Amino acid sequence: MTDMQLSAWMRQRQAEAESALDRILPDAAIAPQRLHEAMRYATLGGGKRVRPLLVFAAGELANASQHALEQAACAVELIHAYSLVHDDMPCMDDDVLRRGKPTVHVQYDDATALLVGDALQTLAFQSLSETALFDDAVRQVDALRLLALASGSRGMAGGQAIDLESVGQAISREALEVMHLHKTGALIRASVQLGALCGNADPASLAALDRFGKAIGLLFQVVDDLLDAAADTATLGKTAGKDAANNKPTYVTLLGATEAKRLAEDLRRDAHDSLAAFGDRARRLAQLTDYIVDRSF
Repeated sequence: MTDMQLSAWMRQRQAEAESALDRILPDAAIAPQRLHEAMRYATLGGGKRVRPLLVFAAGELANASQHALEQAACAVELIHAYSLVHDDMPCMDDDVLRRGKPTVHVQYDDATALLVGDALQTLAFQSLSETALFDDAVRQVDALRLLALASGSRGMAGGQAIDLESVGQAISREALEVMHLHKTGALIRASVQLGALCGNADPASLAALDRFGKAIGLLFQVVDDLLDAAADTATLGKTAGKDAANNKPTYVTLLGATEAKRLAEDLRRDAHDSLAAFGDRARRLAQLTDYIVDRSF
């Protein structure tokens, strides 16, 4: 499989995710118009859609239906979009740029940004709870529970809380890993599991994919830290160097760039090893692993 073939697959899946998000988001002409307009502003027309891509790739491995994968892809991306809106607010990271355009609280106002995040979060669960989306109702409840755990205090929200508490603190590598397994890793890990749950993955396959998801969840954050330290604002689409400026602990500040790159390669290897039993069926997941790493160095 060549890089060009991967790029074509990614463009197709990104377009499918964008189209599905456009359908599920309320039309801006529907009251309350300003809120719906802001929800669409926050979600559409930007981002690499890494989490939806992982849903699609895992779902292909598990022979999932296109409709189920689109709904699951929307669910994880809506949660991700809501988290970015809230993270950018003055009470959190106080950033003014996201995906190359003004953040939601800058473009609209703080109150609207707060409501956008709330509404995107609930819409995510609406997307995943659609009637007859799964052949097995128990599997659908498992999917909803998985997304809830990945999003809440034991997942993404909890990781953000730890992140805020860690500003200006000297923390250990182990503590940094715990923070990012929650803040970034939980939703990436859930994306892989949701794609597999949409199909026919058995318990052994789900366990192997969970090991894979854990590895790439941490991998994504290590690469993000490297990018934040080395790339410019135009490349990132958000303010470069913001973590260092805010005195936040990162893998680069804790380990140095060389050791952080070595850790990324170790996690890449762990991710590939987790997929070995699937053979060529996991080629998209393997390719996405390399894509996550190689976007940095």
